[in-house]
Amino acid sequence: MNKKYSYIGVSFIILLFGIYVVRNIDRRLNDNDFVQDDRLNKVDKKSGSTNSLFKFNKVPDFEFTNQEGNIITNKTYEGKVFVVEFFFSTCPTICPLMNQKMLSIQDSFLGNPDFGIASISITPEIDSPKILKEFAINKGIKHKNWHLLTGKSEEIVYALSNKGFKLYAGKGDEEHGGFEHSGLFALVDKDGYIRSRKDKFGNPIMYYRALQEQTFPDQINELKEDIKLLLNE
Repeated sequence: MNKKYSYIGVSFIILLFGIYVVRNIDRRLNDNDFVQDDRLNKVDKKSGSTNSLFKFNKVPDFEFTNQEGNIITNKTYEGKVFVVEFFFSTCPTICPLMNQKMLSIQDSFLGNPDFGIASISITPEIDSPKILKEFAINKGIKHKNWHLLTGKSEEIVYALSNKGFKLYAGKGDEEHGGFEHSGLFALVDKDGYIRSRKDKFGNPIMYYRALQEQTFPDQINELKEDIKLLLNE
């Protein structure tokens, strides 16, 4: 008899708990209190900015001369969102294609003083400020914060690229102009940290493809979207 009443008591408690849970879920649905776990689009409702962009290391210190003969350092970009690439003006292969992609990015943020681009030459002995100024004019570089950077030795540039940014640059075959470099763009936030979105598995991509690679398309649209997000932070 006692067991019978015990079962009835337990069943009653379970029933009450079930009613509470269902009513609580219903309330949260009505209040729109659930957060969708989209790892590429976690938006902070209070600030309007995204939490999905992964933060890597801070950009290492650097100092170069730009196409106007002015000294440019990492501090020049403080408070700005900027994109970094490594290139050289005589590159016959991927550089012209990457330049077209970067021009597209420039045009999307042409009037924004809080955006910038750092194009760092891996052939400083060739790419003098005069050469780079001619290059800028010929390519249609107009943004005042797009600096073509040169003036340091190859060893310093290679260390900055390979160790600082972890973007490959080095000697290459003659058919590549004698040098090689990565076809990726790095995105840097206003505080100087490298940032990137995550892939569909939740892994940070770290860099953005400037070019299509086999069956993988370029990531220029994604890069533009993430630049906008960082500008609004």
